[in-house]
Amino acid sequence: MKLIISIMLLIASTSFAQKNEVVAQVGKKTITLEEFNKKFNEVKAQSVNPPTKELFLEDLIRYEVGLQEAEKRGFAKDPIVLERLNQEMYKALLERELGPRIQKIQVNDKEMQAWYAKNPELRTSHILIEFKPGATPQQIAEAKKRAEEIWSEVKSSKRPFEELVKLYSDDALSKQAGGDIGWQSRVTLVPNYYETVQSMKVGDVRGLIETQFGFHIVKLTGRRSFENANKRQIRAAVFDEKRRQIFNEYFAKLKKSYTIKENASAIR
Repeated sequence: MKLIISIMLLIASTSFAQKNEVVAQVGKKTITLEEFNKKFNEVKAQSVNPPTKELFLEDLIRYEVGLQEAEKRGFAKDPIVLERLNQEMYKALLERELGPRIQKIQVNDKEMQAWYAKNPELRTSHILIEFKPGATPQQIAEAKKRAEEIWSEVKSSKRPFEELVKLYSDDALSKQAGGDIGWQSRVTLVPNYYETVQSMKVGDVRGLIETQFGFHIVKLTGRRSFENANKRQIRAAVFDEKRRQIFNEYFAKLKKSYTIKENASAIR
């Protein structure tokens, strides 16, 4: 019996010694065989073409050399490094606190249909009177004046909308297609553009809609049924709404633990 116990102790001792066998000493950092195997197996499980153990050990050594050199140079106090650390801590909090709840989110057809009833896919054609990014107030005013003149022409003209597009639109991409920008959704359109066309009837023409691209005169040419809609995009949108609700509830509760003062007028 004593012999068996001695053998078992010897095996355990040998296993412990192997795990703690040093594979590399880098300055003040000791890399044990157990640590090496753990990290190597993680990389191997996530890679189609994992490195050899020798190459991976070299990577670990370089990492430690680089880390210690960064510490020596005081990077731990660098504002950029601290900001990245803050971002990583924020991400870690969300992953730990909200990750499990987000992974349990499910989306069914009834929810998708309810969302789509309020957010249908629409097809529009437009005349764009553009102003460039960073345009001055004067340039924007000039573009608006031109847009108003064109809008007056469109309202009184008996020409097909497609012809007016070719005469006036600055959107070279859609101009040759009569202004058609294809089927779009709330996810893919600028919010005020989408809100305007959503309230229109097929065949209606409306202006002016201002976006970051310029002033639009828009014709609604189609409203797609749920059966023909992009189900993947709808599912993703419903998922995002549920995820947003989880975030909102979490931070609404968390914010109660902190004194918060806002001065919203300063950013207007």
